[in-house]
Amino acid sequence: MDENQQILYMQIRIFRMISEKYNLSLKQTAELFKKYAVLTFIRECFGIFHVEGDNTVLAEVEDFLKVKGAKL
Repeated sequence: MDENQQILYMQIRIFRMISEKYNLSLKQTAELFKKYAVLTFIRECFGIFHVEGDNTVLAEVEDFLKVKGAKL
């Protein structure tokens, strides 16, 4: 799997984790990710994120969203 595939796989995993944790529909999660550029954040931080577990990446994304003013 090349790096772009790994990034996409991580983005999808974190997307699903946020959706499930906060009981958001996939549409609501997509709107949240678009509004706050979460997919870009994951892509830009992949160099660090790829050596961390999903729960650590999830916590980083949650912190990112909170700093941006998202209501979770």
